[in-house]
Amino acid sequence: MAKINEIFGSMVFNDAVMKERLPKATYAALKEATETNKNLTVDVANVVAAEMKNWALERGATHFAHWFQPLTGVTAEKHDAFISPVGDGTVIMDFSGKELIKGEPDGSSFPSGGIRATFEARGYTNWDPTSYAFIKEKTLCIPTAFFAYGGEALDEKTPLLRSMDAVNKQALRIVKLFGMNNVENMITSVGPEQEYFLVDREVCEQRPDLVYCGRTLFGAKPPKRQELADHYFGAIKPRVKKFMEELNEELWKIGILSKTEHNEVAPAQHEIAPIYTETNVALDHNQITMEILKKVAKRHDMVCLLHEKPFAGVNGSGKHTNWSIATDTGINLLKPGSDPENNKIFQLMLAAVIQAVDDYQDLLRVSVASAGNDHRLGGNEAPPAIISIFLGDEIGRLVDSIISGAELKNIERFRIDGATVLPAFQSDTTDRNRTSPFAFTGNRFEFRMTGSEQSIGDACFVINTIVAESLMQFADKLEAAEDFDKAVDEVIKEALTAHHRIIFNGDNYTDEWVAEADRRGLLNLTSTVDAAPYLIAKKNVELFKRHRIFSEIESTARYEIKLDEYAKLINIEALTMIEMAKRSIAPSVSEYCRDLANTALAKKELGVNIKAEKDVLDKISDLAAVLNDKIAILEEAELKADEFEMLEKANYFHDEVIPKMNELRLICDELETMTSADYWPFPGYGELLFSVK
Repeated sequence: MAKINEIFGSMVFNDAVMKERLPKATYAALKEATETNKNLTVDVANVVAAEMKNWALERGATHFAHWFQPLTGVTAEKHDAFISPVGDGTVIMDFSGKELIKGEPDGSSFPSGGIRATFEARGYTNWDPTSYAFIKEKTLCIPTAFFAYGGEALDEKTPLLRSMDAVNKQALRIVKLFGMNNVENMITSVGPEQEYFLVDREVCEQRPDLVYCGRTLFGAKPPKRQELADHYFGAIKPRVKKFMEELNEELWKIGILSKTEHNEVAPAQHEIAPIYTETNVALDHNQITMEILKKVAKRHDMVCLLHEKPFAGVNGSGKHTNWSIATDTGINLLKPGSDPENNKIFQLMLAAVIQAVDDYQDLLRVSVASAGNDHRLGGNEAPPAIISIFLGDEIGRLVDSIISGAELKNIERFRIDGATVLPAFQSDTTDRNRTSPFAFTGNRFEFRMTGSEQSIGDACFVINTIVAESLMQFADKLEAAEDFDKAVDEVIKEALTAHHRIIFNGDNYTDEWVAEADRRGLLNLTSTVDAAPYLIAKKNVELFKRHRIFSEIESTARYEIKLDEYAKLINIEALTMIEMAKRSIAPSVSEYCRDLANTALAKKELGVNIKAEKDVLDKISDLAAVLNDKIAILEEAELKADEFEMLEKANYFHDEVIPKMNELRLICDELETMTSADYWPFPGYGELLFSVK
């Protein structure tokens, strides 16, 4: 491997490259535009485009592409060559500021939620100068926003950029009140921890469910899964280590701060985590990371599975989204410091987040709602569907003391007895609670509900927006106050008292918590179809309009897209199950029964006892008959889904189709345990989970 400092950012048109290559006036104008949210002039864009093109050509690029994130869950790009005809049969390499700023992909084939008719094709991509261009496979990729002809957002980036403006505006009001007049921008940063599975490519490609759906729809439990916890943080297998080495090198080339890698709890499960970056950059980097994970895995004859629950009975994969907010001068507003009981700006920011999460728990739940994540949330490796906040003992006691007015007592901090050789260190202000959906972890909040395959954009723009709303309410009160210090204490106490119900430091997995959450009036939205309608609840539509995140049309579009995607994914899974069961499992079981019967007849002719064969044959034959019935029932249910529209269709898939899919799976999984492995048509869980050596 090349030296990290030599390859890091070598394929990125980053700030260091721009400072070196751009004229000083152009560089200054670009920096001013990105730091103060001012529009770039075409003249500046022309100079940037010319140098960007020259730099890309020097590194072997032949094409450029506006790289964007439509509402499909994956990225999109249309490649154009740099060539421009001269007129004498030759070409020059050209790239203008206009081409840098604006692109026009066909917008009709991407999800729009009814914003536009399918015959209306025009859509625009618009350069995001705050996220660096990069080279990927000889193409200069320019991060952009994507919106419809009428200006409506059709992507993940646009609402995120709007939310960053919203939280910046309101947080600036707060810090100015605290005398931080040198602060010009508030920066939200995110560090998404990406979990994934690696399975052998040859084994994976024998499973239609993994090929079509990204998860197994059938599979009996193997003798060993994750019970011994021996995979978690264990030694990384040589084949996986080589994959990780190449993965890191590819990520580092395009400036992604890949920092941490380790084995996760489930067999074949792993995690990669970056250093925190500004939110819109973190969004771009995570989308690129997911793409590169899959490409590098293929080069090593493996498949990277990003589905939230690819295997039943073992942990699923999430994407813990760590969120923080700081000034451009480097002050983290969520850092308690050594004296949190007197750190008023920390207390105010803490109160703002607590109020935001309580008031808009529905939006947070919607932001992570998907057919895939429905399988994961509530499992023993993921938070439940009920939103709550974990603060830990020290910050929890601080909150309690503010509410009650009682003196805060010191808490005994970390120590190790009987091992004096171990060096001392300062413990964090809070423990970690792996069952909590929204946990304070020392100087940031960790939103643990995001699914591994999901874009972090939804969760991040929701967090930014709801926190902006709290800060706006606080700033309105504080700016009008005659006694600022007294008003700050009152605002903090009032918010913590009113929203204390959202704080829970216990075990989120217990039935007792479900009952307690219900008593507190917290929502328990267990599925996507339960959560999606909250996107168009009046208070949420008004919130997004107030902070200029979405118009009502855009909110409605997101709602329709979420339901449509849910119904389509479940339909694909149902059709895949029918095909696998009807064309492979049922015939294989019949073949096994036939051969078993022939064996029994041969033994009977020899006068040998055939009770064992007869018992197995009777049971498998009975199950095979049930299997055929369950296939027919699921086929009928799947066909009936076409009778419904939108919410009714999503509800029908949830209430009628999924239960029938589960019934079919139970029969097939039982048959797998009874059918000879020589006859079973697909690799089992043992082969999949332990295939990579």
